[in-house]
Amino acid sequence: MRTQIELAREGIITEQMQAVATNEQIDPEIIRDRMARGQIVIPNNPFRKGQKVVGIGKGLRTKVNASIGTSSDICDIEMEVRKALAAEEEGADTLMELSAAGDLDAVRRAVLAATNRPVGNVPLYQAFKETTRRTRNPAMLDPEYLFDLIEQQLTDGLSFMAIHCGINQYTLRRLRKQGFRYGGLASKGGTFMVAWMDVNKKENPLYEQFDRVCNLMKKYDAVLSLGNGIRAGAIHDSHDRAQMAEMIINCELAEIGREMGCQTMVEGPGHVPLDEIAGNIMLEKRMSGHAPYYVLGPIPSDIGVGYDHVAAAIGAAASARHGADLICYITPAEHLALPNEANVREGVRVTRLAVHIGDLSKYPDRRDRDKQAAMARRDMRWDDLQDLLLFPEAAKAIRGSRRPEQSETCTMCGDFCAMKKGMEVFSQDIAGDKCSP
Repeated sequence: MRTQIELAREGIITEQMQAVATNEQIDPEIIRDRMARGQIVIPNNPFRKGQKVVGIGKGLRTKVNASIGTSSDICDIEMEVRKALAAEEEGADTLMELSAAGDLDAVRRAVLAATNRPVGNVPLYQAFKETTRRTRNPAMLDPEYLFDLIEQQLTDGLSFMAIHCGINQYTLRRLRKQGFRYGGLASKGGTFMVAWMDVNKKENPLYEQFDRVCNLMKKYDAVLSLGNGIRAGAIHDSHDRAQMAEMIINCELAEIGREMGCQTMVEGPGHVPLDEIAGNIMLEKRMSGHAPYYVLGPIPSDIGVGYDHVAAAIGAAASARHGADLICYITPAEHLALPNEANVREGVRVTRLAVHIGDLSKYPDRRDRDKQAAMARRDMRWDDLQDLLLFPEAAKAIRGSRRPEQSETCTMCGDFCAMKKGMEVFSQDIAGDKCSP
């Protein structure tokens, strides 16, 4: 089976490429060309039927990922299915099923059956969890079991995987030489692989046998997301030598995978000060040949816990503005607890708003919806306004809870409505949709 990137190189516009072009209102030939160059990926495992076609990459709308999954403290398959459906209902583009407890095969398959979104995961979670269950020692992980597990998970229908190939002995030496970190290590899969390498004094098998990883992903035309196992967990660790070593390796691996015909994207940090976000994205794009960039957050402050979804929205807007292609949401529960359904909904909503704000700057020619909303608000056409909003039901509920005496106004201003007075003064001067700037 040829992969989407291989077909694109042969000049073939596939059904999936055409769907992305239609959804994004872009010439299908542009999609094909960018697929061929590895600048766009389409996570769409052909062995899973009926999933939504989502394009990620250059020139496309910035996408939102919602992560769900069990933990050793809270393990409820039905709740994870509800969270997956909530994320889908709120407009998440992709899902990551990141369970670390319970029957992981059952959780994964239940989520895949419930949602039509492309689903990804981190195979190291199950690999270390099952190794620990059998041997009580995660350092006993057998690399052959890990590769077999990756294929098993792909046969279930996963369309992308975060695989930690960029951690190697060189990366570890950087971590030791700099005296570890202010915020420690933030990646579960990455940290367990670091510990495995340290105990066994061996190279990371995912790095050492990278061609094998790519060939497995190619077999199912799944997107290889090069995991950010050494991402910064504190803004004071942002862009330290360990993080940069892994980033350079991941960008090199993205290029190798792309040349092999494997769809690849690179994962990024983490906790990043606002002034470093543009530089981070520029480095990833330059070093990877403009591979799609999957950004986790980023969170630009370490003291917003409880409101980390708001902090991350600020980082996400800046990331989208400067070229990030897929943003992993952050929920209000980040750093505190396993997210519940309400947390998932809030996380998706604020991240969707954040990436929309970023896209308004990245693509200035795509601002018509905002203009139409502004004009509807100016004219006090409330029904038209709600149809244009990202969250119409939320707006409708707020307005309905505090109804004004005059139906055309709102209770913020009432009789003192600026919009109403402005229309009285300038109604004869309105030039429709062609006001001068």
